[in-house]
Amino acid sequence: MMVLNGSSKEVKEIGIVGGGIMGLSLAYFLTKAGARVQVFEASDNLGGLAGPIYLDGAAIDRFYHAILSSDGHLRSLCEEIGIADRLRFRETKMGFYHQGRIYPMNDVRDFLLFPPLTWLDRFRLGLTVVGARLVRDWHSLEGVSIEDWLVRLGGRHTFEVIWRPLLKAKFDGNFTGTSATYIWARLNRMSSTRSGANQKEMAGHLIGGYITLVSALAERVQAAGGQVHLRTPIAEIVVQEGQLHGLRLVRPADGRNATAVQPVGGEVLPYDAVVATVQTPIFIRLIPGAPAGYREFLGRTRYMGIVCPLLVLDRPLSPYWTLNITDDRIPFTGVIETTNYIDPEYVGGYHLVYLPKYTQAESDWFRLSDDEVRHIWLEHLEQMFPDFERSSIRHMLIHRERYVEPIHPLNSLDQMPGVTTPVAGLYLANTAQIYPELTNGESVSHHARRAAQEIIASLAPRGASVSEPIPPLTAGSRSVMHAR
Repeated sequence: MMVLNGSSKEVKEIGIVGGGIMGLSLAYFLTKAGARVQVFEASDNLGGLAGPIYLDGAAIDRFYHAILSSDGHLRSLCEEIGIADRLRFRETKMGFYHQGRIYPMNDVRDFLLFPPLTWLDRFRLGLTVVGARLVRDWHSLEGVSIEDWLVRLGGRHTFEVIWRPLLKAKFDGNFTGTSATYIWARLNRMSSTRSGANQKEMAGHLIGGYITLVSALAERVQAAGGQVHLRTPIAEIVVQEGQLHGLRLVRPADGRNATAVQPVGGEVLPYDAVVATVQTPIFIRLIPGAPAGYREFLGRTRYMGIVCPLLVLDRPLSPYWTLNITDDRIPFTGVIETTNYIDPEYVGGYHLVYLPKYTQAESDWFRLSDDEVRHIWLEHLEQMFPDFERSSIRHMLIHRERYVEPIHPLNSLDQMPGVTTPVAGLYLANTAQIYPELTNGESVSHHARRAAQEIIASLAPRGASVSEPIPPLTAGSRSVMHAR
């Protein structure tokens, strides 16, 4: 990656807050650069939003994730850390649930026979996909609303029948002011998975889920002298009079702490640098001593949350990996059956169906009890699938997160936080800086690599050189790196 030469200090000591894909990828890249890192994770497991649950000894992703055949950076990282042999890919199918019926949408024939649209609508929908692929400078879309762009390419009827209900579901009813870059990035990512003469869609996974990646990264960090601490929440990133002092840990209420790092509760662990990889609202709470203007600027960042039941079944529900829903009466955003690309043998023999509902962070959906969510979701699932039997359910687990996906309004480049901050030695590397790419394992690990490069460059003594620069992002993508 890159190595500091001519450093006046042999090793940089860096504390990293958060043990998700971002935090562990960053720790790995910084370790390769010669830094000594300590990663602090508040929960019992690494992985963050990509963390696992365990059923009958099998690791299962808490939320649904797919690795696409076009995810070049992530696949290269898996190769580099020795887990590429655990990648598996499979042809997948997609469908639409529209006005009480399910329609396949997997090839030209399906597209041409899709009843909700006229011939002209289908032609213009095809133009929308082609149009997205032809856009090379996404900046031209930054100030164009998603509705205006889709209507211009595909027509009003196509927008009302297909795009409006999908966008309402994705943005909890309010996509007004959302930039066309969102749908541009989504169309490009999904079309990039199609290969071969028949343009079949391919999706994949790591055996064991994303915890396989995160654990391998943690092992590499520890083998190089770094440390990874579980059940070790941070009380404060201490900033006083504009200077970084270090990390203050939470004192455990029961007197127990999994980490051997001391002290807790009062004194501060000093570091040459601290990198927060948590969501921006959490970062704000951790830096009460940072400049007020910077904290106010960070407060403009908004996220979508999610309520996501996971159905663990003893049989398949449908042949589709993704079933898009254009019916406003259905509360969840889609039906994601990951065991249509994950062999059930890798997940305890079960069939996994995720039923996500994307929500505003303050949504009333978060106030529903687990039993209320189960009742509402299953009622509508039975409406969609009349043959579905509740006796097939082995588990139904309800997962919630308030800060899942950053929202990027029109012309929002200047509203995104950079990796560097106004406090020397304090850095932020999180998903709010990934734009216009979508948030996924590919973009997160890629952003971590570039953030590590920027951090090392800023920590290098004057006159030192940074070797082996990181390759640029793929054409059309960008991670925001400017300081605030």
